Amino acid sequence: MRRCFPETEERRQAVTFEEALERDGVLVYSNRGTSMRPLIREGRDLMIIHPVQGKLKKYDVPLYRRDSGEYVLHRIVKVCPDGYVMRGDNQQQCETGIQDRQILGVLTAVVRDGREIPVTDWRYRVYAHLWCGLFPGRGILLRVFQALGRRLHRIRYRR
Repeated sequence: MRRCFPETEERRQAVTFEEALERDGVLVYSNRGTSMRPLIREGRDLMIIHPVQGKLKKYDVPLYRRDSGEYVLHRIVKVCPDGYVMRGDNQQQCETGIQDRQILGVLTAVVRDGREIPVTDWRYRVYAHLWCGLFPGRGILLRVFQALGRRLHRIRYRR
């Protein structure tokens, strides 16, 4: 059943991520871009972001705002005394020097196909550690799996 809500002045005004977190204490939205694939699928999954409680650590996925004003959701791959080193799960390049002042909130769950997956779930934690641990060779590994998949597809439909 689809619910319709009356259009109010408050609903018409654009709300920034900062304002939504301040007002509601949580931000739920669907992403644009592919930098966090395979964890987050563009336009299909929802991300649940809460304000940061305490110091962030390796493998956390904060929502931050670059000095250019662009919002980014990437994983922390290293914590340094002067900031964080971030990288999207589907990225090869790291972004350094991200400061606490730029961080708006942190990913607490992903909603995929209607099911909420908290970042405390053991499956999520295994994924984060394996995916980051495989970084140096995961591009090669992905190409091998894609090639095998194409070959199996051809064999299956050749009959």
